[in-house]
Amino acid sequence: MLSAAHARRRAASAAARLLLPIPPPPAPYTTSASNASSSSSTPEDPDAVAAEVATLLSRCAGDWKLAIAASDIPSRLSPDAVSSLIFGGRSHSLHPKLLLDFFYWSRPRIAPPSADAFARLAASLCAASLFPQANGLLHQMILAHPHPPLVLASIQRAIQDTDHRSRSPSPSTAVLDVLVDTYKKTGSVRNAAQVVLMMADLGLAPTRRCCNGLLKDLLRADAMELLWKLKGFMEGAGILPDVYTYSTFIEAHCKARDFDAAKKVFEEMRRRDCAMNEVTYNVMISGLCRSGAVEEAFGFKEEMVDYGLSPDAFTYGALMNGLCKGSRLKEAKALLDEMSCSGLKPNIVVYGTLVDGFMKEGKTAEAFDILKEMISAGVQPNKIMYDNLIRGLCKIGQLGRASKLLKEMIKVGLRPDTFTYNPLMQGHFQQHDKDGAFELLNEMRNSGILPNVYSYGIMINGLCQNGESKEAGNLLEEMISEGLKPNAFMYAPLIIGHSKEGNISLACEALEKMTKANVHPDLFCYNSLIKGLSTVGRMEEAEEYYAQVQKRGLVPDEFTYSGLIHGYCKTGNLEKADQLLRQMLNSGLKPNADTYTDLLEGYFKSNDYEKVSSILQSMLGSGDKPDNHIYGIVIRNLSRSENMEVAFMVLTEVEKNGLVPDLHIYSSLISGLCKIADMEKAVGLLDEMAKEGLEPGIVCYNALIDGFCRSGDISRARNVFDSILAKGLVPNCVTYTALIDGNCKNGDITDAFDLYKEMLDRGIAPDAFVYNVLATGCSDAADLEQALFLTEEMFNRGYANVSLFNTLVHGFCKRGKLQETEKLLHVMMDREIVPNAQTVEKVVSEFGKAGKLGEAHRVFAELQQKKASQSATDRFSLLFTDMINKGLIPPKCDA
Repeated sequence: MLSAAHARRRAASAAARLLLPIPPPPAPYTTSASNASSSSSTPEDPDAVAAEVATLLSRCAGDWKLAIAASDIPSRLSPDAVSSLIFGGRSHSLHPKLLLDFFYWSRPRIAPPSADAFARLAASLCAASLFPQANGLLHQMILAHPHPPLVLASIQRAIQDTDHRSRSPSPSTAVLDVLVDTYKKTGSVRNAAQVVLMMADLGLAPTRRCCNGLLKDLLRADAMELLWKLKGFMEGAGILPDVYTYSTFIEAHCKARDFDAAKKVFEEMRRRDCAMNEVTYNVMISGLCRSGAVEEAFGFKEEMVDYGLSPDAFTYGALMNGLCKGSRLKEAKALLDEMSCSGLKPNIVVYGTLVDGFMKEGKTAEAFDILKEMISAGVQPNKIMYDNLIRGLCKIGQLGRASKLLKEMIKVGLRPDTFTYNPLMQGHFQQHDKDGAFELLNEMRNSGILPNVYSYGIMINGLCQNGESKEAGNLLEEMISEGLKPNAFMYAPLIIGHSKEGNISLACEALEKMTKANVHPDLFCYNSLIKGLSTVGRMEEAEEYYAQVQKRGLVPDEFTYSGLIHGYCKTGNLEKADQLLRQMLNSGLKPNADTYTDLLEGYFKSNDYEKVSSILQSMLGSGDKPDNHIYGIVIRNLSRSENMEVAFMVLTEVEKNGLVPDLHIYSSLISGLCKIADMEKAVGLLDEMAKEGLEPGIVCYNALIDGFCRSGDISRARNVFDSILAKGLVPNCVTYTALIDGNCKNGDITDAFDLYKEMLDRGIAPDAFVYNVLATGCSDAADLEQALFLTEEMFNRGYANVSLFNTLVHGFCKRGKLQETEKLLHVMMDREIVPNAQTVEKVVSEFGKAGKLGEAHRVFAELQQKKASQSATDRFSLLFTDMINKGLIPPKCDA
């Protein structure tokens, strides 16, 4: 029987041999009884010293320390003498506890004894059932001799020497169990497992109870490889599993999501008639629930009842957790009722599972109902429950209620921490309440709660999303000064934020700081920077970061290529963009919508319709069918270039592919038709939109108004405008600009200015285009009164510039309105809008044509004498003189 077990142990040792070599035993001590009697009795002889110590210990058991102190033994004591005492024949008459006391007394006075001495004494202590003392001694042994194979070899020799003398039924097993336990207590469960595996070569094995404990510890430490090796060792050593062993194996399989293997363990237990308990079933049920296999978990619950076991609070808690994860909250609540009816009192974990489940689904009323039920049942909420409630409320934007819970939590004596405050700060940023978030940060500090990395991460991300990346950068520096180490999740928002805000240099600086802090940028960081640089056309730098991506071993993705392609399309380098597209496709990546958009816009801009067609064919070939967005880009660009025949051919393709044209497609087509004055077809499309259930937006109506105005049909344009108001749509600046332009071109300058005033009354801010249209209208109508009103408006609203004045001056000059022109020139200088070369040339030309060149020189001379700022006067004088000297205008002559 013993030889068979021996054989199984050796068979199980194959894996263990590769761990650490077993050292050979050291040279034997000359400390046997015969050697001790024949050794010389010199003062330095360790055997002689050991004999004297043994005599003193046996004679003066109570006062041995005084007896030894009164002798010369302390000066002659050595590690060999201590070893001789432990191994000597006389030590057998001494109690192991007395030997241990002497051993500890000697430790500060001499170097550590040999590993064999430690092991022999530990084995003696175990033989005397002094297990805590053996544990402490083995801990000292491991500190003095940290090499596990050396320790185990010494233990083996001690076992062989102790077994035949011990009155304990299994001293060898006991010391092995204590050794394994000691390794675990030193925090090295892996070393404990390796020591057990090495026992196979020595024909040793700890007890099943010891193995069960070690299996559980390995499972907690996620040391799965060692766990399965230990299982193999147990099988080889003939250690039969019990219900606790099997339960651990089931839990390990569930942790690895290998539920088929877990079920096989169940079957094995049944075959071996191994009695199952609640733990076995609970482990299986919990594992299945965590993986989402709730129905199967309920099957095991039924089987558990059939087996004669009663589900406990853990069983119900696991099932509720599974149901909550699957959003089956009503069933979870019903299970709570079933639990109460079965006589079980739900605990805080069970209630917490339900409350958290309802909060995650945003069902706060139900969650708080359960909270009330829980308190009524005498179960008080703990910190975890408060944290979950606060987090859930913040998630759905109920910050006021969450803040009340925080105060309530503090009032009942629970101390909040960063897990409590972090969701609140995040909630404030989600509601764009930066000040509220900072108030919470300060409240944390004032309460002695130090913000952690995640607290700062929330603040930094929130500031960056709020467009305040510079402040976020300052906060990051503050965090670093407090000794916290930033991570990639903090630098990434900074890089993105600075890039979006146009501060590309700061974004690059953030990446440099990141690498200096030994935080490795991920692809997301690089992509953000590449896109930012590409957006502002800094392609050389973008390429440098692209090279860094590859150098760091990161694999460029579709967003990397998209950023670069965006930049090259924007800068007009379509050849490079096309090269990157091919490279992207060869890498097995699919271009995204942004990439296709940039390429199509780029090729349309360069009028390369062949490439546009190639892009569309490429999309179809890759199975990535164009959608309304892509077709919309094509139709918009074709309509913009007035290529309406092809635009409608593309519309046919849209419908043929089963897509319904959207508002943007119709708007583009209507705009294009209006440009070519095909107003009837444009109106027809508007009716078609209504049939499709699409409500035309202001863009469509603006196009129609502009089209009717271009064709001179102001009446129909006005009708469209009135229909906008009737539909409740709000006209914008573009709407009014189109109508004003139409009236100006129709010579109705008064109506045009009436529309301008109506626009202001509606609170619509004018832009430069409106003033340009009105300036052209005033000059065409030669209406000085309106022109002067317009100049006042332009000055007051900050739109006055030399270009707009030139429009007025040129118009009045062209129509021979020289007095009005002179008036406008004086207004220009009074307002310090200095006429430029084009102004002077036009005035001289038109005055010359009228035979009044002298008048022109007089006007310019007067302008030079204006009491405008010295700077304006000097600039005009220099310009006028320079133009005469260069012959650009003739010198003064009498007209």
